[in-house]
Amino acid sequence: MPIIHILAISFSSGTAASAGKVLLWPVDFTTAAYDNVFGKPEYLRAFWVSVKRVAIGTTISMLITIVTAYPLSKDTSQFRLRTWYTWVFVFTILFSGGLIPMYLTVKSLGMLDTIWALVLPGAVPVFNVILLLNFYRNLPKELEESSRIDGAGHFTTLWKIYVPLSLPALATTGLFTIVGHWNSWFDGILYMNHPENYPLQTFLQTIIIKNDFRFIKAENVELMIKLSDRTSRAAQIFVAAFPILIVYPFLQRFFIKGIVMGSVKE
Repeated sequence: MPIIHILAISFSSGTAASAGKVLLWPVDFTTAAYDNVFGKPEYLRAFWVSVKRVAIGTTISMLITIVTAYPLSKDTSQFRLRTWYTWVFVFTILFSGGLIPMYLTVKSLGMLDTIWALVLPGAVPVFNVILLLNFYRNLPKELEESSRIDGAGHFTTLWKIYVPLSLPALATTGLFTIVGHWNSWFDGILYMNHPENYPLQTFLQTIIIKNDFRFIKAENVELMIKLSDRTSRAAQIFVAAFPILIVYPFLQRFFIKGIVMGSVKE
């Protein structure tokens, strides 16, 4: 219902939206708000930064998740320090290094104002690793034994046996990662010194919540004054949420199966 209400506002006239006449259907239908959104290079640039962040960040996180969960899913007879390493990962969920040490680390590595500052600090999603390792532990051990009898090593077994069979869990953890990267805004403020490097959610947070228009051009400010704040904000919010609304239905059929099978521990 909220997203339908926002969509209705975005296609309504500024007068109707400001008067509170819009509920679930546009009043005085117009696409002026979307013309304004897609006519702003700042918005499109921030959108492109978010797309790059999702593509690079999801690829890196999924690769790390897969290669980390596989050894941790083994018994202690196969991986003697498995329990110790698992607790090291769990420890990072309970305690973090702190905001200032994290910022100083990113700065010392020269990653400020780069896409890597948005991708690498959270490249190891520990919750997803735990979810996937529990999924791996529920796979029949006979599959791995037959693979090893045929001469396959751990690498071949992982990519040709485990990964194809874990599609529901991978789709679920992939969706978590995509949504996490797409919705994240705080690290953009923290690590980006120049507004032109902001991801989309940071851009929206800056101009909508903080009302900071310092990097909007003068002609765009005049156009925004002519439009209603509510219609302009609704259009930007809906465009920002649209990619997730497209991706979610395709991954939803794997969602419950991946969560349930990944959360069961024998």
